[in-house]
Amino acid sequence: PTGAGFVAIACRSHHSVGLRSDGTVVTWGSNRSGQRDDAPTCAGVVAIACGWCHSVGLRNDGTVVTWGSNRNDQRNDAPTSAGFVAIACGSHHSVGLRNDGTVVTWGSNRSGQRNDAPTAAGFVAIACGSHHSVGLRSDGTVVTW
Repeated sequence: PTGAGFVAIACRSHHSVGLRSDGTVVTWGSNRSGQRDDAPTCAGVVAIACGWCHSVGLRNDGTVVTWGSNRNDQRNDAPTSAGFVAIACGSHHSVGLRNDGTVVTWGSNRSGQRNDAPTAAGFVAIACGSHHSVGLRSDGTVVTW
């Protein structure tokens, strides 16, 4: 990528994403699954995350935008409601943290990434490995699924 003004970067496998200070997204690397061509062209993105062949952006209105591969419903199953404060991507799944402390998962469930997700509130942070997710609760405990 050229130019300055980047405030965040993310990468996975064969593609990378940069977030500029004006809320726009820049992508580079492989476009095999639309990782570049499908990227959002609008401003207002405040956070980014990359999966194997898909990416997720968190918008300033609390909604998520997805692009790239949809092979495991990484895009079709993405939530359409607002209220998200954080996002994370595994290889073929994604997790969103809502402002009420609950987590929402979408994409692959091959290793229980969705069905095993906790339903209780109280989460303050999330992260993803390739085929699993981790949540930090407000009491300092860690939950994995």
